[in-house]
Amino acid sequence: MNEKMMKAMVTAGAIKKINIIGHGARFHIEANTPNGSITAETQKGKIKTWVTLDAAAKWVRSLGIGTAHINLAHWQPGQREFPI
Repeated sequence: MNEKMMKAMVTAGAIKKINIIGHGARFHIEANTPNGSITAETQKGKIKTWVTLDAAAKWVRSLGIGTAHINLAHWQPGQREFPI
């Protein structure tokens, strides 16, 4: 789900809990809704990722959410990425 749709869902009260998940060297966002979990996506439909935790947190804050749960179980800060 893209940023515009997520903001609309936060405004409507459909998103109450946000998870910032570290995987590899990057972070992505999952939001819990009454119908299940949704992942933040780019306009092209790919998973939206951030290199730093603070950048991901700032994005969550821009949605209008003040709290987030952080999962660092699979975060590997030194992991090198494959070029795309």
